[in-house]
Amino acid sequence: MKILVAVKRVVDFNVKVRVKSDGSAVDIGNVKMSMNPFDEIAVEAAVRLREAGVATEVVAVSCGPAQCQETLRNAMAIGADRGILVETADELQPLAVAKLLHAVLQNEQAPLVIVGKQAIDDDSNQTGQMLAALAGMPQATFASSLQIVDGQAIVSREIDGGLETLALKLPALITTDLRLNEPRYVTLPNIMKAKKKPLDTHTPQSLGVDIAPRLSTLKLAEPPARAAGVKLADVAALVAKLKHEANVI
Repeated sequence: MKILVAVKRVVDFNVKVRVKSDGSAVDIGNVKMSMNPFDEIAVEAAVRLREAGVATEVVAVSCGPAQCQETLRNAMAIGADRGILVETADELQPLAVAKLLHAVLQNEQAPLVIVGKQAIDDDSNQTGQMLAALAGMPQATFASSLQIVDGQAIVSREIDGGLETLALKLPALITTDLRLNEPRYVTLPNIMKAKKKPLDTHTPQSLGVDIAPRLSTLKLAEPPARAAGVKLADVAALVAKLKHEANVI
């Protein structure tokens, strides 16, 4: 069984993002980029299934500029067998990414697709669901556990009331939550091996996909700075402020 995993290049989660002076976008100049953490979990889940003998091949796919090759190499260092880059310098919104992944999926015919539940840059949480709709596949989102048993994906997901367990007939799509696994540490030998693994490049035009944006960003702004705290002498002063200034009691 082949598993298709989507990975996205995003600003590293340790970086404090800044908005451009004109408010048009986030400034990513000279900023450290890395793989989306939820996508790392997706790659780890796919590799574990291959190591367990459930899958035979793990294919990592990324959409974006040429620098996404680095993200794909990282996925291959974790354990993906090969990579596919859909290269474009244009803005990619969730629907466009879903269409590109659908085109790749049609070429690869993978019975299982695993993606991160959301990207930490736009937090859209849309691409996986849109891809499942385009492909006509059953989906299980926010997976906290995953097993493949008798041609079915058995998925547990956290909901408000506890845990929900779903059984999906393959082909199916899974989106990963934080508690699904902890990605392995990438060793230097595996990084070197990843450089020799095959990486194919396509374009939206070669896949016949229209990636024109459907949404436009009007303005971005940083949240207002928090006011400095106040040290109070005693509990009575705290109660007075809560009552007369905060109006909460």
